[in-house]
Amino acid sequence: MSSAEGRVVLVTGGNRGIGRAIAGRFVEEGYRVAVTARSGEGPEGTLTVRADVTDGAAVDAAFAEVEQQLGPVEIVVANAGITKDTLLMRMSEDDFDSVVATNLGGSFRVVKRASKGMLKARFGRVILISSVVGLLGSAGQVNYASSKSALVGFARSLTRELGARGITTNVVAPGFIETDMTAELPEATQAEYRKSIPAGRYGSAAEVAAAVTWLASDDAGYISGAVIPVDGGLGMGH
Repeated sequence: MSSAEGRVVLVTGGNRGIGRAIAGRFVEEGYRVAVTARSGEGPEGTLTVRADVTDGAAVDAAFAEVEQQLGPVEIVVANAGITKDTLLMRMSEDDFDSVVATNLGGSFRVVKRASKGMLKARFGRVILISSVVGLLGSAGQVNYASSKSALVGFARSLTRELGARGITTNVVAPGFIETDMTAELPEATQAEYRKSIPAGRYGSAAEVAAAVTWLASDDAGYISGAVIPVDGGLGMGH
């Protein structure tokens, strides 16, 4: 068993999609894994706790439950997010505020709570799930792109605050990933999207999970404030 195995991981939004794949990969590698979910369950081998990341009290209660059952959270993956896509002129204040409150505010609440135990242990891994859209931009996603772009400044500021305490903070920025949502797109639309990706294909949630678990490992202990793209080259240069 490596020194990384057995550590406690919390993945927000770990009941589906990329978050579920990340949680499952951590289980496979021998970590003790908890996921937050508003509904549904995490993959087999995980502890599922109910939490809405826009609610600070709910986040605190979720951490308390994880700490009681698994121990202090040493690795946190802020993955929970929502979209409310529409063009700027049609975007309501709620469309903007709710996306930012979940994607950026949720990361703030979760990471702030996790940092308490990390500071005490003088060890921690903070991994923020952003998007290629956060750096490349996307019409109809001013709210989503803003929230995901902001995670880069968050990670780099936190690196300057906590880097000397054995805590790293990094960003993973997925591109087009195969999900239930993309599978429902017409084939012509999927083909058009693929044309813009140098790799010529969508990525898989497993490929995102592999990058995340590597950043959580001892091998990545000297990497902090980085943005790791998992996008087939779509966002290079950004």
